[in-house]
Amino acid sequence: MKRVGLIGGMSFESSAVYYRLINEIVRDRVGGLASADMLMHSVNFSEIVGYQKAGRWDLAEKRLAEVAGGLQAAGADCILICTNTMHLVANGVSETIDIPLINIIDVTAKAIAGNGYRRPLLLATRYTMEHGFYTDRMRTHGLDPLVPDEDDRIRAHSIIFDELCAGQVRDTSRDAMNAMIEKAKRTGADSVILGCTEICLLLDPQNLPLPGFDSTELHASAAADFALAA
Repeated sequence: MKRVGLIGGMSFESSAVYYRLINEIVRDRVGGLASADMLMHSVNFSEIVGYQKAGRWDLAEKRLAEVAGGLQAAGADCILICTNTMHLVANGVSETIDIPLINIIDVTAKAIAGNGYRRPLLLATRYTMEHGFYTDRMRTHGLDPLVPDEDDRIRAHSIIFDELCAGQVRDTSRDAMNAMIEKAKRTGADSVILGCTEICLLLDPQNLPLPGFDSTELHASAAADFALAA
């Protein structure tokens, strides 16, 4: 089994989901008491959020590159950045290591395209929805992603940072996000991306107004595929 290196803590709520999902997938596929060979470096999220708010993505990239290098030195065979937003610096981090970085955008895009959808709604942080790195990379897979309007982007960002990252799951916020999906459906969206690794704490991708793709689950599954590949 190959060793998976996880850069976690952004937030630890979703990192715990990664740990559980990867181990569950490995146990289901291998059987018995099998679990994954994993390393996780959980960073201080407040440090990373400070860089985000200041627009210092260069410092965020430097920090994650240091962590990735440490995981590689500790024997990791691949790296996952366990958050969608910080894939804004994924290319730069990848260039500093000699092992694969499994990109959450590619994994999610391939799942959407493979199921015959083309116009997914992206629900995520404002950084992910507005900086273009996510939607631009999706387009290289033949997709035409949509983002919510400004008011809904502000609301989604608040739900993620003020509630989900703090372990709060509210029915009113679930209703608000479902309303965003209904609105996008009326304007031509054919699917929806749970494009923040915490959104799976709030929304069930199988119970939405549009077919849902949970980036956290897809990323974790890709990690298990890598770990178990011959």
